[in-house]
Amino acid sequence: MSYKNITIAGSGVLGYQIAFQTAFHGFNVTVYDINDEVLEKAKTKFNGLSDAYKTDLNATQQQLDRTFQDLSYTSDLAEAVKNADLLIEAVPEDPKIKTEFYKKLAKVAPEKTVFTTNSSTLLPSQFAKITGRPSKFLALHFANKIWLHNTAEIMEHTTTDPQVFKDVVAFAKAIGMLTLPLHKEQPGYILNSLLVPLLSSALDLLVGDVADQETIDKTWMKATSAPLGPFGILDVVGITSAYNIGKISAEKTKNELKIKTVKYLKENYIDKNKLGVSTGEGFYKYPNPSFNNPDFLK
Repeated sequence: MSYKNITIAGSGVLGYQIAFQTAFHGFNVTVYDINDEVLEKAKTKFNGLSDAYKTDLNATQQQLDRTFQDLSYTSDLAEAVKNADLLIEAVPEDPKIKTEFYKKLAKVAPEKTVFTTNSSTLLPSQFAKITGRPSKFLALHFANKIWLHNTAEIMEHTTTDPQVFKDVVAFAKAIGMLTLPLHKEQPGYILNSLLVPLLSSALDLLVGDVADQETIDKTWMKATSAPLGPFGILDVVGITSAYNIGKISAEKTKNELKIKTVKYLKENYIDKNKLGVSTGEGFYKYPNPSFNNPDFLK
């Protein structure tokens, strides 16, 4: 693996974390997003990550100063990938958006550039042909709070070059990840194959008027000793991701409860910009959500 220059496409919930983690481990990182306004917001979030790295990883100021030196930003896609050895796509979890992105990317990326997708549930084979380089395309999926939950699920498709797969595994190790190779496509990889049904079931209980969100979270936290309930997790993951995944499921299955859930999320959260931790409010209000109250489980 000889990667030096890494481009992160998308500076949302996971994109900006991937960018910072990669720069922290000594790679040259270019952050791409659709406009300069979005990129300015990402820069603000990087400042917040600095504090987290100091607290959780005992990062020194010297390490963080070097990290910022290795980060650059652009809203010009051709400029973003002109020197890229590896591109990590972290655009919204919407097949149409990803398809349009890869069509544009294929026209401007150098031949050497390996493409990876951080998609949570979509398969690399859905986009492999569009990329124009299916042998150099695969999935590289990270968990939220990447610096702490440092897992990287690397999933190939049937025409991924084995050496490219090995190189991406090596890269993931180089940025401090526990590498989790998957040699067969699986919607949701390992983590989300386990997590999405939990979150979906919690939403079904809420939208179906079985119980309120706090009662559902209390049940999960008390009965399993988990630090977060499903709605606390949804706020961390980002409600936009849950909405996009739910929308795909609702359109595919035509399930009435799924359709009702998507509508509920849109009207009560998406349209009101209550997207979770990133906006200060989702199912809970931050920085002091009620589930952090010592009396929450009493």
